[in-house]
Amino acid sequence: MIVSVTGEPLLVEMSGISKEFPGVKALSAVDFQLKRGEVHVLFGENGAGKSTLISILSGVYRPTSGTLRVAGEAVHFRSVQDARKAGIGTVFQELSLVPTLTVFENVHLGEELMRGPLVDRKAMERTTRELIDTLGFDIDVRQPVSRLSRAQQQMVEIAKALHAKARVLILDEPTASLTERETERLFEFIRQARQRGVGIIYISHRIQEFAKIADRITVLRDGKLIATVDQPFTSEDALVTLMMGRAIDKVYPHIGRQPDGETVLSLRGIRAVGVNGVDIDVRAGEVLGVAGLVGSGKSRVWRSILGLQPLERGTVALFGDDVSGLPTRELLRRGVFYLSPDRKSEGLVLSASSRDNLRLDLLDRSDLSGPLGLRSPRRMRAAADAIGARVDLAPRSLPKMVAALSGGNQQKVLFGKGLARDRRLYIFDEPTIGVDMGTRSQLYLLIRDLAEAGKAVVIISSDLPEVMHLAHRLLVFSNGRISAELEGDDLVEDVVLRHFFTDSREPIDECA
Repeated sequence: MIVSVTGEPLLVEMSGISKEFPGVKALSAVDFQLKRGEVHVLFGENGAGKSTLISILSGVYRPTSGTLRVAGEAVHFRSVQDARKAGIGTVFQELSLVPTLTVFENVHLGEELMRGPLVDRKAMERTTRELIDTLGFDIDVRQPVSRLSRAQQQMVEIAKALHAKARVLILDEPTASLTERETERLFEFIRQARQRGVGIIYISHRIQEFAKIADRITVLRDGKLIATVDQPFTSEDALVTLMMGRAIDKVYPHIGRQPDGETVLSLRGIRAVGVNGVDIDVRAGEVLGVAGLVGSGKSRVWRSILGLQPLERGTVALFGDDVSGLPTRELLRRGVFYLSPDRKSEGLVLSASSRDNLRLDLLDRSDLSGPLGLRSPRRMRAAADAIGARVDLAPRSLPKMVAALSGGNQQKVLFGKGLARDRRLYIFDEPTIGVDMGTRSQLYLLIRDLAEAGKAVVIISSDLPEVMHLAHRLLVFSNGRISAELEGDDLVEDVVLRHFFTDSREPIDECA
């Protein structure tokens, strides 16, 4: 048994952990330790083994070989409930709340407070409210979870784990759907939990976050332990090199801008739920970035013009034609591609293979028909496989069911669907959510190629460095309006952030 420098047993000690699935070795003799009051980051590309490792610690899987100790005691978890009893709380990327139940019912689920033979709902509501208040979250505990924002649901998951007296808290991509302000609130909570002695395992692809919260970082690649390093002494470039096995000279590529590109999309006076009168022009050969807090209207304006939510008022002109109120299918037929931030619900057919998902967007291609006008299976397969190669999807992933792929590979399939036909306008809403740095760099190159080929590209992103580095022109949304249009030397983080909280394009005092 290993002990910390203070003489206390390690909070978590995983030694020689291996895990094999049929035909796949997901982990190979991995060692991992977590100290009391430590934030330990797990870092690696999609498919590196991070999720498998925390699933073993959480009781989802049993290791093929290796030993696991919690606070010095050898444990053999047979279920998630076993792990929870041992003080392991996990907030997975895919939340496990029951949407029809209230916040307090979810927090106490499986551990309801009783008064005699009856459930004591008032006591459950009171204790949940006390916990939520202690954590500093602003949530009505009587609300059904379905009415909460994604960020609030994540906070409920954290409260649920701490209610179960978790001494180890695992956070899997916790900031993927959070705004900057919500992220800072989460980081403050993490600092407080660390001071109380909770050990935190933090999984994220957002490398810029590590300096703010991490003590140590463990890097996995291809199911193997590459290194465990102290955060203060390790640069971002060094971490990326460890993760990928090679250096990335530049994560964000230079994207050439087409001068005087024609206006592909023109929006005038757009009003919808959460959108209060917006004018936008999108031009060919240009990347238009869109940023703002959750609820600012940055996504709703695009969903309303595409028919994905009601458009109340305004004019939409596509290639000079008035297309206001046309159905989504017609707009897609006219050369628009929309990449949804929710790939599982709106972007992909999870029960179909990657190849079949790509084939769906090839159905309108006349060049893939045989002599009698029927679809040629051979040509369809060849075209789908060619798209897979273009988005760097491994050949072995093409016949696999999409649900079985990593998040990064699912996103590659989604990008591939946009390349199946010639489009002139690409709208990417959160294009790299839950995607590792290596896959991000590949997707950024695809975006560059589209813009430099003369396509109009819109990127809506809550990842501020991403949208700032890729955009030629940036629109900042606040309270349903465009609060700023920035480009050139004005594209710096502090200027962008200040416009998150203004209501119009009126200049703000830079000295304020």
